[in-house]
Amino acid sequence: MEPAVTGAAAAGIKPFTPREARDLIFGATCPAVVLGMTGDWPASRWTLPHLGDVLQEQTLRFRIGKRKMETEPQFETRCDYVDGTLGQFQDWVRGASEASGPFGRFDSADSWAYADYKYLALLFKDRPKMLQEVSWADFGFPGRDGRDSTLWIGSRGANTPCHIDSYGCNLVLQVQGRKKWRLFPPEDTAYLYPTRIPYEESSVFSRVNVVNPDGRRHPAFSRARPHVVTLHPGQVLVVPRRWWHYVESVDDVTVSINSWLELGSDHAARVEEAITRTVVCAFKSAEGAESSGDWLNPTEDEATTHETNLQYLNLAVSAFTEHKMAANETENAAEKDEPEMKRRREDEERQGRSSSRAPVSQCFVPVLPSLTNEESGEKEVKHPRPDRETGAITSDELLDCLLHPRVLTMVAQLLVNRR
Repeated sequence: MEPAVTGAAAAGIKPFTPREARDLIFGATCPAVVLGMTGDWPASRWTLPHLGDVLQEQTLRFRIGKRKMETEPQFETRCDYVDGTLGQFQDWVRGASEASGPFGRFDSADSWAYADYKYLALLFKDRPKMLQEVSWADFGFPGRDGRDSTLWIGSRGANTPCHIDSYGCNLVLQVQGRKKWRLFPPEDTAYLYPTRIPYEESSVFSRVNVVNPDGRRHPAFSRARPHVVTLHPGQVLVVPRRWWHYVESVDDVTVSINSWLELGSDHAARVEEAITRTVVCAFKSAEGAESSGDWLNPTEDEATTHETNLQYLNLAVSAFTEHKMAANETENAAEKDEPEMKRRREDEERQGRSSSRAPVSQCFVPVLPSLTNEESGEKEVKHPRPDRETGAITSDELLDCLLHPRVLTMVAQLLVNRR
């Protein structure tokens, strides 16, 4: 699916008011592509050459992966890492290995590089005006700019393993090149074999390589239904809460900017994440020297102590309780003010509505599920059923069961109800 910019959006007219955009984002039940909202953003011109000129000799950490496709996900713990400038990265992509510095020891024909999770507030801390070139206010989030955003720069093949974000929903602006997104709804969780190893706070990974699955080891994945879209420059993808996603760069260079939007459900999610951290660290500490170092994702600084984890858990439960009480008070007050609030919303919508703007169907395009093998006429590859496990149960297997998202939600509910 490749949405096209048409009508008013192509003419540079914003198709939605900020309130309309916000309502569409929070009301989305499946991923959607938003068109025509960022053409006037200075950040829409943040191509690799431009960013290279701005950052010059400033180095970024790049994750290096292999293009060779295996049935195992290429987790971040299995990658190499280098620190290099954007100029060196650009030379490497072009094949000028003699000028690519630390990238030179990797063949760009066999490897990809990804500068991911780069928080703009840190990257441009000496260039505050750059942070204002990203303006999520157009989507109904006033004051939200580059300080609340993250930059992603990759070469062809660079990818993020399939995972779900524990917090918020996601807005992603594609600036340069194209990225292919494979998304799966929350109800497909059981088919994606969730795991918390490698551990990263706020990310639940899938044990399945969704682009090259092992049907023998993960037979249930055949029941999952992906929603697939290729995101083009200028387009913004809405990823609703708890949607699984695997993202891969299609072109030689890709640049993206994203922002995670906070939700009321994040308070409950923080309790679940605190439980997860406590259990994972307790298990891995008990293993001692026998525990390999690849259980902690490189995005995590270090394993925290049991005492620290319990303190974090208590804070998360307290914050959840306070939020719930405040939400109840707000709900009661809103019931009294509902008629007046409704009248104000209607007035604002009438004032913001323009006959020259494109209809919602043209500029807010849902990402629909892909066809199954049977519907598309493709022959499904049959895999033998997996052999029954006969070896000893490992701690990672036990963790996968104890920290399965469904189990974790129940444990968190039991815990907060006791308070």
